[in-house]
Amino acid sequence: MVDQKNDERGDRIAKWLARSGVASRRDIERMIVERRIRLNGTVVDHPATFVTNSDAVSVDGKLIQGPDHTRLWRYYKPDGLVTTHRDPENRPTVFEKLPEGMPRVVSVGRLDLNSEGLLLLTNDGALARRLELPSNGWLRRYRVRVFGVVDERKLAGLAKGCVIEGVKYGPIEAVLDSRKGDNAWLTVSLREGKNREIRRVMMDMNLHVSRLIRTSYGPFPLGELRPGELEEVPPRVMKAQLPRDTESAKARHD
Repeated sequence: MVDQKNDERGDRIAKWLARSGVASRRDIERMIVERRIRLNGTVVDHPATFVTNSDAVSVDGKLIQGPDHTRLWRYYKPDGLVTTHRDPENRPTVFEKLPEGMPRVVSVGRLDLNSEGLLLLTNDGALARRLELPSNGWLRRYRVRVFGVVDERKLAGLAKGCVIEGVKYGPIEAVLDSRKGDNAWLTVSLREGKNREIRRVMMDMNLHVSRLIRTSYGPFPLGELRPGELEEVPPRVMKAQLPRDTESAKARHD
């Protein structure tokens, strides 16, 4: 049953802006504290502010158009780019390098500066947050080039999880694909990635990661994309692959 009263007052502003692709709800709540958001000309000072599509909402003086239909893209992130809209060190960002005409998008998770490969982008911040959740059980697969002596027994042991410097890491599937001298290629798969997890786990085994490429994120593959290339996921494919609870939540708002 639809809550008519809730429909009349709209969505909370953080949720509305997230669905508009501005940023994650957490980042939007920070923007509210920084007094960067206005509703109908008035500074928003509380996250429990409701918005409808007839309201005028601006962020940093720029009018926001409101939620569009949900879209998803596969992007080959080159190394040397940071996955953020603003970088305090003024390093080049993913979002600065996207083709002209792209709507404002947010990433599903991140890849660090020196990592490359598949990065999912969406114009719906709420969807991005949902797809990041470990409860989806989505496998994230990587091709990893390492320098050092690979101990296949230790690699297999990662499937049980490990603790490094007090940080607990979940199960990791790691397989040796090829070896040439002191360089080797591995296929590494995990379901919940902590910050720089693969690099730290490899370092604990005296292996230096010289290249790290994400080849898939859940049901979405990198495919034949080349560095810097972008391809939109067809709506029928996106609908078929998204978790059911995501589709249900989306349907309540469309």
